[in-house]
Amino acid sequence: MEDAKILQVIETGAILGESPVWSPDEGVLWWVDIKAPALHRYDPTTGKDENWLLPQETGSIVLRAGGGLVAGLRDGFAYLSIEGDGVALDWIGDPEPDRPESRLNDGRADRQGRYWAGSMHDPEGPPSHYFEREPVGAFYRLDGDGSIHRMIEGILVSNGLCWSPDGQTMYAADSPTRTIRAWDYDTATGDIANARVFATIPEEPGRGTPDGAMVDAEGGVWTAEFRGSRITRFNPDGTPDRMIELPVSRPTCPMFGGPDLRTLYVTSAKIMLSPEELAREPLAGALFVLDAGVAGLPEAAFPG
Repeated sequence: MEDAKILQVIETGAILGESPVWSPDEGVLWWVDIKAPALHRYDPTTGKDENWLLPQETGSIVLRAGGGLVAGLRDGFAYLSIEGDGVALDWIGDPEPDRPESRLNDGRADRQGRYWAGSMHDPEGPPSHYFEREPVGAFYRLDGDGSIHRMIEGILVSNGLCWSPDGQTMYAADSPTRTIRAWDYDTATGDIANARVFATIPEEPGRGTPDGAMVDAEGGVWTAEFRGSRITRFNPDGTPDRMIELPVSRPTCPMFGGPDLRTLYVTSAKIMLSPEELAREPLAGALFVLDAGVAGLPEAAFPG
């Protein structure tokens, strides 16, 4: 596997860039800035990044089979589409109507298109104490019929949802624990079993916490280390394989794209950086385009 090379940097200045999703039909990368909040569309053919304001914080998006996207917002799941100069929402359901101070965070579709997303306690105000809050979050599964299932409880900061190439292993992280866990995954039902530790990020100077993640065609798990200035690839057995250093401290999520799925896109953030730190990180919040030397897998579309 070749060393990764940064091919391009799109300086978007995102507050909290997240959830990049490659659309092969459109040949574009969709992503969100959770805290703007805004939906972005990057077209590598033109080099143009467009954005639309969203009505509330949006933690993740997935492709929709019938066109458009499905989103996990502060108030739940919704279909999302571009209409003229704006964004239209068609609400599906709220998994936590009794928790107005929580929102949906990281999310991704499994290999069959079911939409998984995790929640976290994130009230209005400065987001400087995520890791000290109560673990009231959970991971949810949205099925194509619109039903929502609470699958994993006791989560503080939900992140890192992704699936092995055959779809039979699910990965996810609760960021403050610095641990990525794995589950056996029933591709027919979406049920999970046999939770176990897949990998951990050591609490060492210069290392971060696991944020968004993606699996390549060889089964390697790519994890963004928030506050760690790197993307780390783990082998299918959980051993670390290699690291890609980035010129920002807060990379947030990787995604393979391009016509051959060999381009690695990485979102980043400038949230919680002081003015002095921002001066040292002029590219914080940028979208990075890399040649990672390995191919990814196509994202499944939500069937609803």
